[in-house]
Amino acid sequence: MEDLYAGRGADPDEMYRQMKGRMDAEGLPYGKRTHTYNSRKAQELGKWADTIENGDLLHDALYRAYFVDAKNIGDIEILVKLAETNSFDGDVVRKILLDGEFSAAVDEDWAKSRSYGVTGVPTFVAGGYGVVGAQPYEALEKLMKEVGAEPI
Repeated sequence: MEDLYAGRGADPDEMYRQMKGRMDAEGLPYGKRTHTYNSRKAQELGKWADTIENGDLLHDALYRAYFVDAKNIGDIEILVKLAETNSFDGDVVRKILLDGEFSAAVDEDWAKSRSYGVTGVPTFVAGGYGVVGAQPYEALEKLMKEVGAEPI
């Protein structure tokens, strides 16, 4: 993580403390990562999950694997095992990832993000305004008020 933040003037330990505080405030688990991994294959798996029943279980498992358990979500075999652990067919998942079946869909998402000027994740966009990074609830509430969204 130190290499990732080198030259950015950011303190990884302080960033972790801030994020951990936000996650704790929302009752969400969050672990300390020592590495970052290429999430491309996990994004492809997530796009597949969007097309199947109970795919939200896989999204939750991907979150936990990366942000809580610090697993390498760029490793196809880790993704296959993660799917199998959550009652999905590992052979199907392996084939989808090796064939790149959802690669074009991820490319489309990336192109859309670039068109919006997204420079980091998460980014929340509404009414031509955006908020970058994991933000406290109040920042998202402010964004919604700025675009005239009505509370529900």
